[in-house]
Amino acid sequence: MRGNLPALDDGHMDPAPARYMIRINGHLGATMLSAFPALAPQHHDAHTVLTGLLDQSALFGVLAEIEALGLDLLRAPKAHPGPRITRNRPPPLTVTATTKRAGRLTGPARPAGRAGHSRRGGQRRR
Repeated sequence: MRGNLPALDDGHMDPAPARYMIRINGHLGATMLSAFPALAPQHHDAHTVLTGLLDQSALFGVLAEIEALGLDLLRAPKAHPGPRITRNRPPPLTVTATTKRAGRLTGPARPAGRAGHSRRGGQRRR
């Protein structure tokens, strides 16, 4: 009979913690939930979902506790972050210098508007 060899230690620590959503069959009461103080419980339909940030060793500990309590584990996926929401923002305003010549301000062209009207709503002087 062949024994199991220990895993080689590659010198790396556990991967960074990740958010897990552990789904258990049935509604867990306060006594059962006290076994999982680091996880936030929610009841969905006929299931209890325990959510929390766990590293690999903590995840294995939670799964071992679920087995020891005789609970029916349905699934334990990593929670995927939602899609990033990007807002369409206008480009930043550009400030340009203006100079005063012969009573008129010169500078960048005025934004396109209705022909013959200024921004104030009246007729443009010509």
